[in-house]
Amino acid sequence: MTTDAAAMDTLRAQVERALAEFVERQLPASGDPEFAPLRAAADALLSGGKRLRPAFCYWGWRGAGGTDVPGVFTAAASLELLQASALVHDDVMDKSDLRRGMPSAHRRFEAMHEGSGWYGSARQFGEGAAILLGNLLLLWSGEMWRTSDLPRESLRAAQPVHDHMRSELMCGQYLDLLEQANGENTFESALRVALYKSGRYSVEQPLRLGLVLAGGRLEPWMDDLCTGFGQRVGIAFQLRDDILGVFGDPAQTGKPAGDDLREGKRTMLVARTLAGAPPAQAQTVRRLLGDPGLDEHGVATLRQIIEDSGALRECEDLIGDYLGQALAALESAPVTPEARAALTDLAIAATSRKT
Repeated sequence: MTTDAAAMDTLRAQVERALAEFVERQLPASGDPEFAPLRAAADALLSGGKRLRPAFCYWGWRGAGGTDVPGVFTAAASLELLQASALVHDDVMDKSDLRRGMPSAHRRFEAMHEGSGWYGSARQFGEGAAILLGNLLLLWSGEMWRTSDLPRESLRAAQPVHDHMRSELMCGQYLDLLEQANGENTFESALRVALYKSGRYSVEQPLRLGLVLAGGRLEPWMDDLCTGFGQRVGIAFQLRDDILGVFGDPAQTGKPAGDDLREGKRTMLVARTLAGAPPAQAQTVRRLLGDPGLDEHGVATLRQIIEDSGALRECEDLIGDYLGQALAALESAPVTPEARAALTDLAIAATSRKT
């Protein structure tokens, strides 16, 4: 059974409408012109994306018996503001130039400073403005969630999940920095970072939010579904992201080829490579990984080592294994048939995506 494509299109349209209306209330286009660059940067971040987090939240809601009400679309859409906040901060920490094929927020602000001929460091201004934008988006995500017009008791029941998700994301960002700084990583340590930074807040926690919002409390079967299905999809989602960060087509990903290699990302893919490559090749990986000047030849060299080590094949196999386990857990969960079909489609889309 597959989900009606019209239902997915409706969900996306409702999420985008809720976001546009909320941001317009916060920073109207006709407001103070000095805030126009903030508005433009926020709009750019929110204009793209797969809307996976709102979708998992919404179908969790529907799976536990919730019906279509405007408030659920608003609550689900607030997760896009949290995602946008994380992307801004992540790009600053990674010194990324592009996001979805456009200049990252700190580069936008840096270019604005340079083009205006202002005093001081353009780079410092760009990074500072981007950090503030990320903080603003984080604050907005909480406000949009709280003012979503869902029943107060539903929001109160789900608030601990919401709070934990945001804290976990920030801790994951720190673990990511720590992993890159200490230089050596194992698959287990990279998996831990992936779960904190992406896997749980991309799939598991949005799903849990929707289930609790509809059910009023976290039932044992809901928790089982979130770990058995949501966590496994989240891991597979991050494994796919690791592969795209090295082998993805820039036209699809919106980032330069091999950008994760230049940034020195200590991913599960890299951990498998270091564990499986001969010592000389592993040393080459350690030498080239994190070189911001890594050229096309260097990227090609690292890609070849990753393939020769068997790491790429292993990670592809793991994606299939995690997805299979997740779908098996979903099959036994007492969710509505429509939600089961939608969650199946979402899991497949999240783990087989090209961007």
